[in-house]
Amino acid sequence: MSFAVAAASSSQMFTPSSNRLSPIFCKPATSPPPLSLSPLPLAIKKPLNNKDEDVGEDGLSKVMVLKRKRPARIDIPVLNMSLDNIKTNEDKDVDILSEMEVEEEGYSVYCKRGKRGGVTEDRYSVILDLQRDSKQAFFGVYDGHGGAGAAEFVAKNLDRNIMNKVATRTQEGGIEEAVKEGYLSTDVEFLKENIRGGTCCVTALVHEGNLVVSNAGDCRAVMSRQGVAKALTVDHRPSQKDERNRIENLGGYVDCCHGVWRVHGSLAVSRAIGDGHLKEWVIAEPTTEVLRITEECEFLILASDGLWDKVSNQEAVDVVHPLCLGIDKPEPFSACKKLVDLSQSRGSSDDISVMVILLSRFIQ
Repeated sequence: MSFAVAAASSSQMFTPSSNRLSPIFCKPATSPPPLSLSPLPLAIKKPLNNKDEDVGEDGLSKVMVLKRKRPARIDIPVLNMSLDNIKTNEDKDVDILSEMEVEEEGYSVYCKRGKRGGVTEDRYSVILDLQRDSKQAFFGVYDGHGGAGAAEFVAKNLDRNIMNKVATRTQEGGIEEAVKEGYLSTDVEFLKENIRGGTCCVTALVHEGNLVVSNAGDCRAVMSRQGVAKALTVDHRPSQKDERNRIENLGGYVDCCHGVWRVHGSLAVSRAIGDGHLKEWVIAEPTTEVLRITEECEFLILASDGLWDKVSNQEAVDVVHPLCLGIDKPEPFSACKKLVDLSQSRGSSDDISVMVILLSRFIQ
């Protein structure tokens, strides 16, 4: 699966709300080269009435030649491009994005296009100060496949749909059902768009002192609790016995293609938003875990499978821990980048998106 953006974090582009961060800082793959200068020297025409000047028949000085100097190097700043200006994965502007990064107090995001090239299909989103409460927030990472359209759509709509459902459910235990309904309603809306492809999702809602983590697909959330990694999600893959049984009981099938289990020989995940041609078997229903944020909860890592296929949960926590805890100025962005570099050094060719969230600010 590849990577892209929509991140609202969400990269730092701002969405409708003043506190919604747009999906990212986008770096063009390369800057356009400076205009080339003619390699020929310029002959300077001199006044013909200058008797002291040696002038040729063509009226040009034989002596004076002006040599062009190499222009000074220009540092072109990175643009903060709002993904609201990028229409879909078919927009050519998306093709030039090789990296996306957000560095903010309390969280950071780093995404990098895979070595396979093509359009980046990952997106992410961040909303802070939900309901004007600094201790409530929403974070998400979305790993698209078959194009970036699904990931981009979900990054712009899933948080809104979940919060609309949360607002109507106040009874105890209702938060999990609200998140589920938010995922399913986003899936229905996307399928009406008739856009190809789908996306895996992992989201974290901070609500009333609780951490509500959900996923559909193989994006994963891992929390550090006093330096020990704890996975808060389960990868939804057709190789899992329960997922395989569910698909087969619905009349579908899974098979192994080149060592990878796939739904109908096609998709390597068993849950996702989108994928209309497989919707009967590839469902958008997430699994959700709710826990209270305490002082033992140090940070949360949300990432696409481009990271987890090469880096274990505990390895990831061990990389982030010294950069975010026990120091005067935490460096979550450096931690994100280091994880991406580690995965690529181990041979990952997939797009990789990593988000690190410091949890201490949300303790109530």
